[in-house]
Amino acid sequence: MSVGAVSLLYKGHRYPVEVISHCVWLYHRFPLSYREVEELMLERGVTVSYETIRRWCAKFGQTYASALRCRQPRPGEKWHLDEVFIKTNGRLQYLWRAVDQDGNVLDILVQNRRDKAAARRFFRRLMKKSRMVPRVIVTDKFRSYGAAHREVMPSVEHRSQKGLNNRAENSHQPTRQRERAMKGFRSMGGAQRFLSAFSGISPHFRPRRHLMPAHDYRAEMTVRFAIWEQITGVAGLATAA
Repeated sequence: MSVGAVSLLYKGHRYPVEVISHCVWLYHRFPLSYREVEELMLERGVTVSYETIRRWCAKFGQTYASALRCRQPRPGEKWHLDEVFIKTNGRLQYLWRAVDQDGNVLDILVQNRRDKAAARRFFRRLMKKSRMVPRVIVTDKFRSYGAAHREVMPSVEHRSQKGLNNRAENSHQPTRQRERAMKGFRSMGGAQRFLSAFSGISPHFRPRRHLMPAHDYRAEMTVRFAIWEQITGVAGLATAA
């Protein structure tokens, strides 16, 4: 990000970019409340209110997540889809999620319903955002997937069998952790906004550590932190200085 672009993005904010981006990182990377982020920053000598942190996360979270997604490789040809219930203000909603064969999150969508129309909407949204059609989709045996598949992407192979969709089901775990920490979501729109940013930021800092030795993991995380500094504008300001 250029210095000019950074200046426009953070125009009107009296705190430096390093503080803003660090607070957004803390909130989306770890199961912390805004007040806990406020406390961590206070320990580092930075006095900022939890309400200010909330506004930063709402304003910059999705921007950072979108920039990280632009740096991801092209999605794989095999998509895993799944849906789970979440609660927003005590009401039951459904979180639809798609990941590719490498576990990269393709998209999430919070909807009121769990039926053919909801599945069809999610399929169309996926293809529009990814600008591609997969070779294979993998789902559980929920019948609405099959009905929507025949209508939206009939040429794509559809596999539905118990045990095949563990990759999508496992990708819900970080969301469940955050949902418990936040004690549920206040609204459907708020859940969509937070989870959209969360699904873009959190996986960036979660490489598959169990598949790599410690030195490779540290090297990979160094690269990922450097990318974070680039997309937030911290690196550009350091270069200019």
